[in-house]
Amino acid sequence: MTIEIREARPEEYGETGVVTANAYREFFSETDPHSYLEEIADVAGRAPRTTILVALEGDRIVGSATLELDGRTSEDVGRLAPDEAHIRMLGVDPEMRRAGVGKQLMAACEARARAVGRTRMTLHTTTLMRAAREMYTSLGYRRSEDRVYPDGFVLLGYTKQL
Repeated sequence: MTIEIREARPEEYGETGVVTANAYREFFSETDPHSYLEEIADVAGRAPRTTILVALEGDRIVGSATLELDGRTSEDVGRLAPDEAHIRMLGVDPEMRRAGVGKQLMAACEARARAVGRTRMTLHTTTLMRAAREMYTSLGYRRSEDRVYPDGFVLLGYTKQL
C-alpha cells in the first residue's frame, strides 16, 4: 500500500471533511450535539487560515490533518507562540487505521513545521482516543498543559520538540 501525503485541493475539501468527521464519529453518541462533527467536516472554512494535509491511497482520501502554522482554526484558543505549530483534527478512515496513515500525516506535519522554522509541535486529544494517545507517545510527544473548558471537558495537551 502506497500512501501519498500532500495539501488538499479545494475540490477535495468536501470529501476530506466527510472522511475526517467519520474518523471522529465513534466518539460521539447519537444524543450529543453534532456541532463539533460539523466543524471537523468544514475543511473549506478553515483552509484559508491553516494547512490541510490529506493522505491518499490512489485517488481515495483516507485521512487528513489540519496544521496551524500562522493561523488558528478558531480565534478562541489564542495565538500560536513564535516557535509553535499545532496539529488539529487528525483523522484516518476507520478502514485504514493501524496501517501507518496517522504516523505519515504526523511526519508530514512535523516536516512542514520545521521547514518554516517552528521548533515545537503541540496538539490536544481526549481520554477516549486511546490509540491516538499511544501513537503520539510512540512518536516522542510528551504530556503538556491540558485545556479545560468551562463545562469541565478536558483536552489532553501534548508537545514535542522538533
